[in-house]
Amino acid sequence: MDRNTSFFNHIQEGNTNKGEFITLGSAMLDGKTVTNAFVNVPLKTMNRHGLIAGATGTGKTKTLQVLAENLSEKGVPVLLMDIKGDLSGLAQPSPGHAKIDERHAQIGLPFNPKAFPVEILTLSKQNGVRLRATISEFGPVLISRILDVTETQAGIISVIFKYCDDNKLPLLDLKDFKKILQYTTDEGRDEFEEAYGRISTASTGAILRKIVEIEQQGGDLFFGEKSFEVDDLLRVDETGRGYINIIRLTDIQDKPKLFSTFMLSLLAEIYSTFPEQGDSGRPELIMFIDEAHLIFNEASKALLNQIESIVKLIRSKGVGLYFVTQNPTDVPEAVLSQLGLKVQHALRAFTAKDRKAIKLAAQNYPDTEYYDTAEILTSLGTGEALVSALDEKGRPTPLAATMMRAPMSRMDILTDSELQALLSDSKLVKKYNDEIDRESAYELLNKKIEEAEADELKEKAQKEKEALKKAESKKSSRRSSSRMNPIVKVLTSATFIRSVFGILTKVMK
Repeated sequence: MDRNTSFFNHIQEGNTNKGEFITLGSAMLDGKTVTNAFVNVPLKTMNRHGLIAGATGTGKTKTLQVLAENLSEKGVPVLLMDIKGDLSGLAQPSPGHAKIDERHAQIGLPFNPKAFPVEILTLSKQNGVRLRATISEFGPVLISRILDVTETQAGIISVIFKYCDDNKLPLLDLKDFKKILQYTTDEGRDEFEEAYGRISTASTGAILRKIVEIEQQGGDLFFGEKSFEVDDLLRVDETGRGYINIIRLTDIQDKPKLFSTFMLSLLAEIYSTFPEQGDSGRPELIMFIDEAHLIFNEASKALLNQIESIVKLIRSKGVGLYFVTQNPTDVPEAVLSQLGLKVQHALRAFTAKDRKAIKLAAQNYPDTEYYDTAEILTSLGTGEALVSALDEKGRPTPLAATMMRAPMSRMDILTDSELQALLSDSKLVKKYNDEIDRESAYELLNKKIEEAEADELKEKAQKEKEALKKAESKKSSRRSSSRMNPIVKVLTSATFIRSVFGILTKVMK
């Protein structure tokens, strides 16, 4: 048996799939594509998470696009984080190209251009379905981890949430949260201390500064109503294809705190909402997190621990997480160890640090007699990748350098008119894009303060009125006492005295 035939059989050993699967491309040996040596990923194992890594320009985004398209075709909804703004083309079919036809001929797959059902979402003021969540939905524990506060400050936040629950004060947005923090150490200090104990102004001041940091990165746009319902990520179109939900994040690269806040809230909401799925034949939702280092590099230790915990647990909900980044070392080891599918595009060895990173990356893949993994990582071309997946029994499939198939949709962005047409047909835009600012803690506390001030002014006015009345009473009393009795007035008059003296004079005579 020659080397090519042996290699072909070796690859086929990993394709004993009885259920549905996704074909990523065809395996390569000695730099050449082996036609029909398909590299397949069972749909059943797609909720085991994954990694798409590689240097700039090696084809990571196109791999993401291929996976999203094929998942959609299988009826699995997808959520994409579009940091670079180049994924909206999924809504339009590929115009085709001679090089694409040549690539697919080598792979042994037909090329069929297609458009896919797409929903455009946004965290900011960009066009798209607005994503929001309320402070109450986050809860005190998650808010504390996002703000990266001390243990004492986290305790204060928990007590404040309890106060709001007890007094029916909805915490919806950041102005609500800021208002209640100010209230507990100012106008409502006595009331709060009586029921919940004293809290220091230094602690609430520190928490307020953390909130301002989130606010400056656009948190005031994210926190509020109407809250996005994660079930809307699970829609399928009339033909049974899963919707590809694309979150536009092109203006958020310099706001890592907001990005990690959103990601953590989304994962937490999905985990608490989705039912346990167990070991089913297909995932419920697949999420692709592009530029994953934005989450991990800026995350606090507490936030990182929370993300790692959710990654480990969310698989049971039928949700798969796929991290897209330049180097596998961008992803913490605790997360990396949980990943079932690894698609590694070329890495570049420009420095000693790069060479060390390549050696570490090579160790993440199964040993094989057909490749020198560290060497092939630097020689892969654009649209080629090392692929290691899990079979239906959870075992690693044979490592394969793979000629990746081309996306069926457009490998470019939508025009402005195409984007507007897509948004005008969106049911979710109509559902979520009207901003709601109902009466919540901010308004209720202001009203309470105004009522207290009004009562205080009323009480002050009443006291002033009573004091004035008392003063007038005393003045009146003095006036009345100074007024002479009429009889006394007659008896003391000059006429009366002269008359009396006249009578006495006559008697004496």
